Amino acid sequence: MKLAAVCSTGLGSSFMVDMNIQEILKDLGVDDQVESTHMDMGSANQQSADQFFVGKDLADAAKDRFGNHVTVLDSIIDKNELKTKVTQYLKSQQII
Repeated sequence: MKLAAVCSTGLGSSFMVDMNIQEILKDLGVDDQVESTHMDMGSANQQSADQFFVGKDLADAAKDRFGNHVTVLDSIIDKNELKTKVTQYLKSQQII
């Protein structure tokens, strides 16, 4: 399974969110089953990942592009929100 943090350029915010997702996956003990990456909106497509994590500024564009495979973050710097949403997604996929 692959999770992707996406931002407009694929550098700053998506890199930070990706690093935080990797830490969460390790804490949950599933980093051997789930990988995380970061990318820009222009190069990402539905086959790039199983679920896409985006800031609310890209929510509409991401939903148009990736359908229901989008998790919108109200705050990209809130690690608690990210952990909650990553955990919810992994539970919905019966990973944890």
